Amino acid sequence: MTDLYKSRPFVWTLAFFFCVIWFYALDARILVPTDEGRYAEIAREMVATGDWVTTRLNGIKYFEKPPLQVWMTALTFELFGLGEWQARFWTGLCGLIGIVAVAYTGRKVFGGRVGFDAALVLASSLLWAMLGHINTLDMGLSAMMTLALCGLLVAQRNGASRAVQRNAMLVCWAGMALAVMSKGLIGVVLPGAVLFVYTFVSRDWMIWKRLHAGWGLVVFFAITTPWFVLVSLDNPEFLQFFFIHEHFQRFTSKIHHRAGPIYYFVPLLLLGMVPWLGLLAQGFWQGVRNRGCGFQPEKMLLVWAAFIFFFFSVSNSKLPSYILPIFPAIALLIACYLRHVTQRVLAINAGILIAIGLVGLALFNRIPLLAKSAFELPLYTAYAPWVAAGAAIAVVGGVLALLARRHTERSVLVIAVAGFLASQCIMLGHDPLGRFAAGIDLVPAVSAEMTPQTHMYLVNRYEQALPFYLERTMTLVSHADEMEFGLGQQPELWIPDLEVFVAQWTTRYGTSAREIAIMHPDTYRDLKQRDVPMRVIASDPRRVIVSNQPQP
Repeated sequence: MTDLYKSRPFVWTLAFFFCVIWFYALDARILVPTDEGRYAEIAREMVATGDWVTTRLNGIKYFEKPPLQVWMTALTFELFGLGEWQARFWTGLCGLIGIVAVAYTGRKVFGGRVGFDAALVLASSLLWAMLGHINTLDMGLSAMMTLALCGLLVAQRNGASRAVQRNAMLVCWAGMALAVMSKGLIGVVLPGAVLFVYTFVSRDWMIWKRLHAGWGLVVFFAITTPWFVLVSLDNPEFLQFFFIHEHFQRFTSKIHHRAGPIYYFVPLLLLGMVPWLGLLAQGFWQGVRNRGCGFQPEKMLLVWAAFIFFFFSVSNSKLPSYILPIFPAIALLIACYLRHVTQRVLAINAGILIAIGLVGLALFNRIPLLAKSAFELPLYTAYAPWVAAGAAIAVVGGVLALLARRHTERSVLVIAVAGFLASQCIMLGHDPLGRFAAGIDLVPAVSAEMTPQTHMYLVNRYEQALPFYLERTMTLVSHADEMEFGLGQQPELWIPDLEVFVAQWTTRYGTSAREIAIMHPDTYRDLKQRDVPMRVIASDPRRVIVSNQPQP
């Protein structure tokens, strides 16, 4: 079994079991705040209102991002109903799209073995495997940017026919357009900047004549223009907020309070590349040493990864998932290097994985120390065995890969399987903590108090998951959160003054106007000291939920 990638039964069997685990994990956890609850709720409200142009969060205009992921999630809700796997389906599908794209591109540009190894590397990289199961926008953006990158690589490879070049470049243009519809102008700005840098680094000036820009621009604007026109016509305030506030100010200022040091993404890259950390430097060197006439694909991959990493490092807005688009390029570079890998390097990579696993086994019993209250202690305690299991899988996988280092393909396969299974253990075990963060265990008590006419309030806080699980929008009180812009356009949708809410609540207490309020425990204690009438119907250390109806 020396050429695993040539065995179709083996490849398809491996793909089948991988997909079973991949899709099972989409439904195995509660939606965790903030992103998962937010984007599920926006899609739920889209279905409920029937408005597929103006996106809303909690009934309030919400223009931070374009609607591609919301559309896809809303469509999934329409077809299959509300649920965790439905909310994560587009994210999971996009993760697979990226894996399939690098497999196809690696095979077409570098050969079958590179395509197979690139898919293994990407599918098992910690950050890709985890974010493929989290309902956030960065996986959708990364998958669409991967289509753009892979379309460019296939189109520009030396020896490509005119027809292949044209069709692949149209995929590239479509990928950029879909990336724009996923997360904004970054979907075209970053690939465009990468192309400029690559041109100067490689001196491949002729590439600009091979972009098929005429039909490419037609495809690009056919995909992006309709929604931008429609939403601007319905909402004149959209253009200034979306293009100035959400793009220019986000990058150049700390307006979103997401700043970090210049080295912010370095540890995230290292952690995200587990279990391939021992091959990361060699993969980058593969791009540096790539020289020759015509198109230089490995150099393009290096520029893609390095420039995007640099771009987000100097930005004043940083989140861990922002560097996800560089992982497909790194996977291809590592796969290219694996064609020439030595037993010594494979042994080092396996040794690093063993060391990481041993550290996990040594420290997993300290996880309960992260608990901030007696309530959280059993949650962290329940998480510890899952972390231990993931660490044990890493150790076993590293040992087996070390023993199989004379057979490169077997060693690479073992590392990939171990890395993927370990990442899923770590994700699945987090569910008790996720349930607490979402407040899902309070839903039955709240639902029992609700009627179709019950009005709900969020006092001095915003809940990112409960509106989705309760299938209700709620009136914000004294806390605009991320809906500040939308409330500026629709101020009638909230109560900015806590005293106004208190007076209204007190007047309606015990009447037929049934109301429920969710608030922070500190807010509850403050109102209780002021003798505001409330009946507690559910609570945990993060929130207290009260009714305006006396005890039956």
